[in-house]
Amino acid sequence: MYEFAVIIPHYNDVVRLERCLEALMPQVTDDIEVVVADNASSVSIEGVVQRWPNVRTVTQTERGAGPARNAGVAATSAPWLLFIDADCVPAPNWVARGREIAREGTVIGGRVDVFHETLPPQSGAEAFETVFAFQMESYLRKGAFLGSGNLVTSRKVFEQVGEFRPAVSEDKDWSQRAAKAGYRLDFDTSFAVSHPSRQDWTALRHKWLRLTSESFKLEGQGAKGKLMWASKSLMMPFSILFHTPRLFCHPKLSRVEKIRGFFILVRLRLARMIWMFCCLYKNELSAEK
Repeated sequence: MYEFAVIIPHYNDVVRLERCLEALMPQVTDDIEVVVADNASSVSIEGVVQRWPNVRTVTQTERGAGPARNAGVAATSAPWLLFIDADCVPAPNWVARGREIAREGTVIGGRVDVFHETLPPQSGAEAFETVFAFQMESYLRKGAFLGSGNLVTSRKVFEQVGEFRPAVSEDKDWSQRAAKAGYRLDFDTSFAVSHPSRQDWTALRHKWLRLTSESFKLEGQGAKGKLMWASKSLMMPFSILFHTPRLFCHPKLSRVEKIRGFFILVRLRLARMIWMFCCLYKNELSAEK
């Protein structure tokens, strides 16, 4: 009988999935089941199956990390659920810490640290993500939601809140549904994973097009939602002024990296303003453009 199930959504990223499992599997004990929920990848994961025969795999043809997580949960029966993404690397004590902090009626998120897969100096996208990506504790404090790529909760909570919904900002949507259902959202800074930074503008653009479209479907509906969305879009250029000092005061960036990051900050915030206005007319954005 398994006590915990670790759910890992995956799509066409075998190298990072293997890196995740290399860090995870030494932590796994007999009462933990690990499930890779594959999003019908075009790249074979047979090598993963052969290398870790005790890792279960399930296939979810509906695209999206949310549907993949749902399939992973449905394939297990353990009373406790640990969520991590395939491109994340769990800290050496991730499983143990998840055990320690898990408590009924609570959804607990953790820290996501950024690391780089390239040699220095960092590109503008990498510098930007060093400063601004994965501010998980701030998301809970300011936005009242947790990231689903590093999360622990009980099956009872998950079943009562319901599955992750596709095509919306799944982290925010699921967390807020959990809070509305009366469950506590909490954060533990020692419950940690690491995530690679986006290396260039193309990858960063793809990420933010998707997030903008998903957020609009959650936040920009109805007359009031559209008005708030338009107001938020107009604030994007002003956010450049607010966040520039934070970028230039960051201790881990060189002068060149700070300048590169600044140009990405300006470019991204102006682009997001345009994308957000486009959502009001088109209702969605394509990350494939």
